[in-house]
Amino acid sequence: NPKLEFETYHNVINNDLTNTAKTRHNINPATTEPNPEVPVSTQEDVDKAVAAARAAFKPWSNTTLEERGEKLLAYADAIEGYKHEFAKLLTAEQGKPLAQSYQEIGMATTWLRAFSKMTIPDETIEDTDERRIVLRYTPLGIVAGLIPWNFPILLAVGKIAPAVITANTLILKPSPFAPYCNLKLAELGTHFFPPGVLQVLSGEEDLGPMFTTHPDIDKIAFTGSIATGKKVMAAAAPTLKRVTLELGGNDPAIICDDVDVEAIIPKLATLSFLCCSQICMMIKRLYIHENIYPRFLSAFTSHTASLKVGPGTDPDVFIGPVQNKMQFDKVRSMYQHISSEKWTPALGGNVPDANPDGKGYFFEPTIIDNPPDDSAIVTSEPFGPILPCLKWKNEDDVIARANEGKWGLGASVWSKDIEKAERMARRLDAGSVWVNSHFDVAPGVPFGGHKWSGVGMEWGVLGLKGYCNPQTLWLKKGV
Repeated sequence: NPKLEFETYHNVINNDLTNTAKTRHNINPATTEPNPEVPVSTQEDVDKAVAAARAAFKPWSNTTLEERGEKLLAYADAIEGYKHEFAKLLTAEQGKPLAQSYQEIGMATTWLRAFSKMTIPDETIEDTDERRIVLRYTPLGIVAGLIPWNFPILLAVGKIAPAVITANTLILKPSPFAPYCNLKLAELGTHFFPPGVLQVLSGEEDLGPMFTTHPDIDKIAFTGSIATGKKVMAAAAPTLKRVTLELGGNDPAIICDDVDVEAIIPKLATLSFLCCSQICMMIKRLYIHENIYPRFLSAFTSHTASLKVGPGTDPDVFIGPVQNKMQFDKVRSMYQHISSEKWTPALGGNVPDANPDGKGYFFEPTIIDNPPDDSAIVTSEPFGPILPCLKWKNEDDVIARANEGKWGLGASVWSKDIEKAERMARRLDAGSVWVNSHFDVAPGVPFGGHKWSGVGMEWGVLGLKGYCNPQTLWLKKGV
């Protein structure tokens, strides 16, 4: 395996490890202790990286699919070779339990290997004696991947793999809250990809706009909040950049009255509180049929109460800290609503101290018993371990309530009657809809949002096409 140390952190520009005059650091959310220093990139750094990506694009786009696939496979093996170091680093910067960090790294290598074999075949639209019409896909050019802080390894790889296999060049911009794993992913990439193909720049809040407004970047692939997604789309408009936006969710799960309550409770708790609920496609609203509501709520709260909260390095911890102080303050404000709005907590509800220094950004998992449909816990995405349980009895009514609002990322229906569940699922307005599961994702399956939850899709052949220009070829015969 190529040598990679995890003590110092650099930008990667044209396969060189570069430093900046100014540096900054993040903190470990479980301890509030400082993590190492990282670069603060300037416009000059962005211009250098874009120039290197442009110079690399032509030769890279002339490589074969097989060559690019082999490089992705070797890169996946190298990441796997450093899985222990990456897992430790991911937990130190993101806060998630080590077991969940290993799971994320495993998903990332699965994604790389799947994309290494993924192709977009030419489509013959017409083939007659007179002419052949073919639809083909060509690479866009330079892609900027804007990565969030909740799944920094998987969501970086989820842009590296499709960009690279479609012969684009890619510059990663990690979240200012979680730059460490992204910097090491690109540094490791220098051993596999030609200069300029995969680069990374770490920076502060002003770095994103340098990418979205840059005249020589062809596409922005962004994962993050709806509010920032709107800014990305507006900033990309003057240069007519292509955009893929994977934005927030407020996913409903509808539980029918025929379910085996005891069997599904552990799954539902995992799918509500994984990664301290800081996943766009976690269950955020739980609609439970009134016939089973009291029994369900009792079983769900007692199971959730057994989930261990603590630093991600402690054994058996399932819920780590919220990732950063900004998010801690947002989630804390939602917990403060419990008393001000007179919600009924079936579990938890204690508001942590406003100053978490030295203690970490921890919240106890909290379940709100049947709050009003217009309450903030129902109408917004908390991105923290607090969940409303809501009663329903009429199918049309619960579908309407589930579809309410501008969100449309994921949704699920849980029932033993698969025919009924599928009928209900097909009425839900979301990019991914599951029956008897939630948050299932796979590299070959397109993933994206309806309404304000996103524009375009990532992953699968449909996702690959988002990294390409479609081109129709009209081939006249015998002229």
